[in-house]
Amino acid sequence: MSAPERPLAGANHLYYGDNLRVLRDSIPSESVDLIYLDPPFNSNAGYNILFKGPEGSTSAAQIEAFDDTWHWNDSAEEAFGDVMRSGNAAAATMLRAIRSFLGDNDMMAYLAMMAVRLIELHRVLKPTGSLYLHCDPTASHYLKVLLDAVFGAKQYTSEIIWKRTSAHADAKRFGPAHDTILAYSKSSDRIWNEQHQPYEEDYVNQYYRYKEASGRRFMSGDLGAAGLQGGGYEYEWKGVTRVWRVPVTSMERLDSEGRIFYTKNGIPRMKRYLDEAKGMPCQDVWTDLESLRSWHKERLGYPTQKPVALLERILNASSNPGDTVLDPFCGCGTTVHAAQKLGRRWIGIDITHLAIGLIEKRLRDAFDQPVFITHGVPQDLEGARNLARRGRENSAHYFEFEKWALALIGAQPGNLSKRGADKGIDGNIWFGPKHEGRAIVSVKAGDNVGSAMIRDLRGVIEREGAGVGIFLTLTPPTKDMIREAAGAGQYELSGFAPVPKLQIVTIEDALTLRDRAPRLPALRNDSFKRAAAEVDQTAQGTLF
Repeated sequence: MSAPERPLAGANHLYYGDNLRVLRDSIPSESVDLIYLDPPFNSNAGYNILFKGPEGSTSAAQIEAFDDTWHWNDSAEEAFGDVMRSGNAAAATMLRAIRSFLGDNDMMAYLAMMAVRLIELHRVLKPTGSLYLHCDPTASHYLKVLLDAVFGAKQYTSEIIWKRTSAHADAKRFGPAHDTILAYSKSSDRIWNEQHQPYEEDYVNQYYRYKEASGRRFMSGDLGAAGLQGGGYEYEWKGVTRVWRVPVTSMERLDSEGRIFYTKNGIPRMKRYLDEAKGMPCQDVWTDLESLRSWHKERLGYPTQKPVALLERILNASSNPGDTVLDPFCGCGTTVHAAQKLGRRWIGIDITHLAIGLIEKRLRDAFDQPVFITHGVPQDLEGARNLARRGRENSAHYFEFEKWALALIGAQPGNLSKRGADKGIDGNIWFGPKHEGRAIVSVKAGDNVGSAMIRDLRGVIEREGAGVGIFLTLTPPTKDMIREAAGAGQYELSGFAPVPKLQIVTIEDALTLRDRAPRLPALRNDSFKRAAAEVDQTAQGTLF
């Protein structure tokens, strides 16, 4: 057996795979300063990602990484056994008690899977580190009990309530409008940087009740030194003699800057401007960070995407520049985006090829030449061939090549990850200014490709009324295939130059083009929106 792969010091790392395996094989003990995780749970579905179609319509497409992840089966039993053997007596006792109450069901499977991962996350966290677990009321009460067992109840720091949606009616109950973020630390010696949030409107109206002609609001602060420890400065200022908080030179400067407010009795008071105030120290109810809406430029179209501002607050509070941040369920990459933006090192893990491809694209769109290493996915043609070969040899890996290849070109899976159910549609790319155009993707990993496959794809796009067909192939096309594709003619979309109706893209070409924008010759907008640049970039690419 080869030695476990260890991260390179100072580098950023993106891992494809089961986060439990990655944690055990690749993340050293006490190497991480901050952990944020937003683990999925849905009592009626597996660990999945839902995709949206054009113009906000919901596509039937759904990709399931593990169909049985949150069901009680051999994997859940193994996770439960791992906790029993972990050496963490408190976690083992607590999980055993929960099982005796819940029995063997989906919720118990979820908690067993989470418990074994929380133990590993505790191991990799530095003594000064913190963990933030983002959840909803479905399982938050059970997760808090598990965190008490793994970290120790004394290491609980906060239960943050984040208002994630506006008020709405819900059948026969109070409308659910918040998520919960449970915060724990490895020890009492945790990193902490106080954060501030805007003052509430009532507070502003009560205390910042003065306005200048410009509209600038301020409150008046006492310049007198009565009751001030250490005394003050006694002198006369504009007919008023008393002990002041500041020397006369400072009083003169404040007056010249227009920062002194005089009462009706001529008593000077200092102006404290609202726009210069830090705000109030952050409380554990966050209503000032709006969740992403359809009109937000930051929104990529990923259904569980969190706003970068939410992660920035957490990272700023519990880490410092240069620290290492870990997200073991990194989804569309908001945590690694925030870490990159704030000068932290980062480690992201996800179990779907689509998420890894989206994160790679997001970072390259938002930052100027970001440096990171992707693990567990093919990085060259030989790696792609190995992945395809494993898929042919093992049905469990059948769709892994397909998912990875679609992620290379920013396509959405279109076959529900079920063999025989694709109707010739492996993936879709929605393009054009309003996503009115559709490109159907056919992925081929075998050696035997021919012109009949191009004719089949042409039939699919005609049947579906799509504009473009993309034949994504591991094996280079034959001359007959190229002629067959050229014979399909051109596709035109108003306002853009024509493009080939049938396009053949090799995996080698896709690998070469993935670091650029755009990565395909198809006229399109990305299935997931382009992330806004965090720094000025002169080369923004075109739609071609």
